[in-house]
Amino acid sequence: MTPIARLGFAVVLVSLPIVSSGTRVSSQGHARMVVTRLYTGADGQSYAEDTEVAWQPAQLRPELSESTSVNVTGARFLRWPRGFVWTGHPASRRQYVVILSGRGEVDVAGGKKVQLAPGRVVLAEDVSGRGHVTRIGPDEDLVMLLVPLAQQ
Repeated sequence: MTPIARLGFAVVLVSLPIVSSGTRVSSQGHARMVVTRLYTGADGQSYAEDTEVAWQPAQLRPELSESTSVNVTGARFLRWPRGFVWTGHPASRRQYVVILSGRGEVDVAGGKKVQLAPGRVVLAEDVSGRGHVTRIGPDEDLVMLLVPLAQQ
């Protein structure tokens, strides 16, 4: 990974708890980070579920919080043009998709729509089946950071 990509990835990861549309405040006053997981059901359809990031005391500073580590293979930026629609496609690989700018939505089975907005984190795992539909809003391009997960 180039130094610029590494820097961009680090900036996004550090800022996620602050700007994420999936961040909420718990009753204890701590930020809750939600990741939307896309997966393939037994019927071959894509589904979406929200999962909360589990926080633990950071190794270096226990007053800070961190999640468990995941192994990744790299990172890249991707831009889709405004108004673009991609019907019936599964994810190309298991990866985190972090929305940096623009708006759109993902349609999955049962009519559920996942809104894409800056800070949204999606774990795309629906790598088989009929896939999902992605629609980009009419006002601006959608810019994403893709972080493929290493094979398990």
